[in-house]
Amino acid sequence: LAALVLVFPLSRSGIEVNIYTEAVIYAIVGLSLNVLLGYAGQISLGHQAFVGIGAFTSAYMTSVHEQNFVAALGVTMVVGAVQALLLGVVSLRITGLYFALVTLAYGRMAENSLFNITSLTGGSTGQAAPKPAAFASDFRYYYLCLAVLAVVLYVDWRLTSTKTGRALLAIRQDPKVAASFGASLRRYTLIAFIISGVFASVAGALLAHNATSVVSSQFEFRLALVFVIMTVVGGLRSRVGVVVGSAFFSLTDYLFEKLRLAGAIDALPLLPDLSADLAPLVVGPLLLIFTLTRHPGGFGEMLAPLGRWLRAEPSRHSH
Repeated sequence: LAALVLVFPLSRSGIEVNIYTEAVIYAIVGLSLNVLLGYAGQISLGHQAFVGIGAFTSAYMTSVHEQNFVAALGVTMVVGAVQALLLGVVSLRITGLYFALVTLAYGRMAENSLFNITSLTGGSTGQAAPKPAAFASDFRYYYLCLAVLAVVLYVDWRLTSTKTGRALLAIRQDPKVAASFGASLRRYTLIAFIISGVFASVAGALLAHNATSVVSSQFEFRLALVFVIMTVVGGLRSRVGVVVGSAFFSLTDYLFEKLRLAGAIDALPLLPDLSADLAPLVVGPLLLIFTLTRHPGGFGEMLAPLGRWLRAEPSRHSH
């Protein structure tokens, strides 16, 4: 599988490599949302705002202020951490459905106000976001994004293997019991929000430079729904599941066109015509229902036996 991810893009065209690069970036978005939803137990319906602000910040720094990619990425991470911290402070007072509504309002506010600041976003024409000079080719940029994904996976692994990660999981299971053992709900929740915000902003920056431009219409509410669905279908708290699920949802419209599935569905009677760009919003809910009813652990649960086989671990059913 690793060889396929590393070698397969070399045989494809530049346009297709861009699509695969976006799949890698979506995996980072999924991991960022998994920190909130899987570890902290907080659902975000405005995650497209985090990704969008990250995209516009990096594009603004490289195009308007002519900063190099590394400096722009550093500023983007700080901006992502700050906005996540502010939202995290709100989450300390409200949880569950009420917090989801707050994130929904935040996402709509970003769409209708922040993304309409012409000096930041470039207006209807968008903001240019050139690839870094050392990774100007589509192939090199793909491997750069793979490297960033590897770093994000490492940080995520370190998070869950430390006291902070264990405390987050304990708080998600039962906040009162976790607090009785000394876990600080306030501190650990804020840490989760900051890490999630940084991951999402980095993904936004990579997304902008992959397309070499960014426009506000890319970050509408339906994108937030896709982010939530792909993370849940991938499998909460399963890194492999979230990465595979997120990459799959990124590639859904591409696969619909490549396999001519849209035409096959359109040929069926009583069903409305389906365009490729709407495929994630049609396939997503169906997979979500299947996941919740048949495999609550999502792709992560379904891939677990394969992982145990690759690690040569004994089967759970063996004696």
